Amino acid sequence: MKEWNDFFLATAAGAATLTGLIFVGISINLTHILSFPLLVIKASVALILLLMILIFSALLLVPQESHYLIGYETIVLGLIVWILITRADFKIYYQSLKEFKRIYLFTLLFDQLATILYIIGGIFLILFGNSGLYWTVMAIFLSFIKSVYDAWVLLIEIKR
Repeated sequence: MKEWNDFFLATAAGAATLTGLIFVGISINLTHILSFPLLVIKASVALILLLMILIFSALLLVPQESHYLIGYETIVLGLIVWILITRADFKIYYQSLKEFKRIYLFTLLFDQLATILYIIGGIFLILFGNSGLYWTVMAIFLSFIKSVYDAWVLLIEIKR
């Protein structure tokens, strides 16, 4: 697991930094965001995805933890995040205007893929050892991409 330390240090730092950026974006555009309840949910989705990266990375930095335990932790954490994100995404999808449904369907599927890959990674960690981490790498990258997209919407697109 030691060979993964630098990767998880970097992802934890990146997730913490982006979390701060989203909080700044929310505070700068608070009036606009609060006037659109769906944007509040979108902000929470971005924060949940980033907190998942942060917590997961922190768990992987615990010394001498077995891949079995990491696998179970990843599955539990992934299921919790998957439930929260799925509920939020369906709420956004069903309450959005008809012209935005296609965009929200795409983001819903993107979020599903990002969160399910954590669960798959946890299963593979239990079954095949450290090679399961490669599934979580994809989950982390997709979570970063989606969170940056949401941050862009909260910082820039909201003003249009």
